Amino acid sequence: MAKERAPRLPLFPLKSIQSSISFAFSCVILAAVVAISLISYRLSVRAVEQNSQGYIEEIIKQVNTNIQSYVDNMENISLLAMTNKDVKYYISDNSFISAEERRPYEKRISDLFQAILYTRKDIANIMVFGYNGRYVSDRRITDLNPNAGIAEQAWYKDAKAAGGRSVISAPHIQNIIRNEYRWVVSLSRELKSTDGITAEGVFLVDLNLSVINNLASDINLGKRGYVFIVDRQGNLVYHPQQQLINSNLRTELISRVAGSPSGTSFIADDAEGKRIYSIRDTNFGWKIVGVAYTDDLIASKGALRNSILLYALFGLGVSLLISFWLSYRLSRPIRNLQADMKLVERGNFDIQTEIRQMNEIGQLGRTFNMMVGRIKTLMDEIIRNQESKRKSELQLLQAQINPHFLYNTLDSIVWMAEQKQHEEVVLMTSALAKLFRASITKDQEIVPIRVEAEHIANYLLIQKMRYDSQLDYEIDLADDILRHKTLKLLLQPFVENAIYHGIRGSADKGMITIRGSRQGDNVVFEVEDNGQGMTPEQLQRLFLPDDGESRGGIGIRNVNERIKLYFGREYGVQIRSELEAGTCVTITIPTL
Repeated sequence: MAKERAPRLPLFPLKSIQSSISFAFSCVILAAVVAISLISYRLSVRAVEQNSQGYIEEIIKQVNTNIQSYVDNMENISLLAMTNKDVKYYISDNSFISAEERRPYEKRISDLFQAILYTRKDIANIMVFGYNGRYVSDRRITDLNPNAGIAEQAWYKDAKAAGGRSVISAPHIQNIIRNEYRWVVSLSRELKSTDGITAEGVFLVDLNLSVINNLASDINLGKRGYVFIVDRQGNLVYHPQQQLINSNLRTELISRVAGSPSGTSFIADDAEGKRIYSIRDTNFGWKIVGVAYTDDLIASKGALRNSILLYALFGLGVSLLISFWLSYRLSRPIRNLQADMKLVERGNFDIQTEIRQMNEIGQLGRTFNMMVGRIKTLMDEIIRNQESKRKSELQLLQAQINPHFLYNTLDSIVWMAEQKQHEEVVLMTSALAKLFRASITKDQEIVPIRVEAEHIANYLLIQKMRYDSQLDYEIDLADDILRHKTLKLLLQPFVENAIYHGIRGSADKGMITIRGSRQGDNVVFEVEDNGQGMTPEQLQRLFLPDDGESRGGIGIRNVNERIKLYFGREYGVQIRSELEAGTCVTITIPTL
């Protein structure tokens, strides 16, 4: 015995279309809100961090400029000593006869250094040491420390090794003067003779380290941010917590800083927190480093996160409520209307759809009810008033309602309503109502050409909205013929044939042109298309009694007979066509 196949479960195990739509919309909206919120938060934080990093780099660049300017001023002082003739003569190989002969030079040099000290309170000491054993400072009497060998000092050795370039030392205690121990940074430089080749001594300027401290400590990089300086050997020149570092109670990323090029930044994230390091090199070997904690710079990070989350939740809630409400309000009347349309398609014209509200869908339902009612009345009227077989066939032409055209048009209206294209729904529904109003008007076989123009414009508008980019049209009727009259529904059969049998199967965009003008005592209409066209054999068969419908749609022979029946045998239809070039239909009627 064969096993029964298990029923296939639906993709969304919900009871109604409304529930399925609401569930699908909810999933999409939730995913979109979560993704957008996360991306917005990450992009916002990243933008703030990048801006903060640029801000730190600009501050460190300014600190570097200030320190560089300060050191450049110190170098200018060394240039002043190098160009002073008393200094040059004093440290040269020239020998003095006595101390009295040497003392005026010492006084003038000391006065020069004192004048510099008077204007620069940041300088602790200025001295010159000649290789000839002479030395002079900013003091009249200089008492050197006998325990501090000048030639063994690091600044002295570095100056000799630099060969005339300025050298900035690491912070150290200067002890070359008896009973003085100052925490300084030394700028030293070897002095050359007039020929620029022979080295004759070393010039020394001791800078109070407090000046460097002031330049670095006044920088504001948040609550916990700071600036520190290292020399080319990786020794700390300045650090706000230097004592803790020297005592190994705190560590600093000096090795990583030393290996980073100037003008770069990196982010460190460890037990001390996430922070940004920005590095800038001086031209004398120091590295100026700015450190800023991201939590300080992004003070509104928590508020930013909460704000985005709040707006996301609010937007999600509103979106879900709107989706539920719309799915409930739109799906039910559309489903009911679609069910009624299917009954009409099967031939039941006793249907009246229920109208709950007079919105776009309500107007669509009202138009549908009017249309169905008028179609039923028109069909009954035609059946009751058949007078003859020929007249019945001709009048059936004007009352013919294509169910497929109606269903396709209403289906297009339903689709536009589901897409919330409200203006298009109203426009197409109005055109459809006007189209069928003209079709079912009783006892008016002859109507003004203006009415016929409005009818064909509504018909083409519907077809244009259905076929979109596949169809275009142009109506060019002279103003002086609009007040004259014509047969009702005269042009629609030819336009419909042009669409369904000339343009719809063509690969190119279709163009229908309708022209109308007065020629003598006649009114002449032309319906021209650029569709597939016809062969001469097909053109001949159009007017044959047995093949009048060979091109499909509404019979050309019946329309021609209808014109001749109302206006006379001299009027009617002429057609010229060329395969792959299009068709032009000429309709001639009298001026009424």
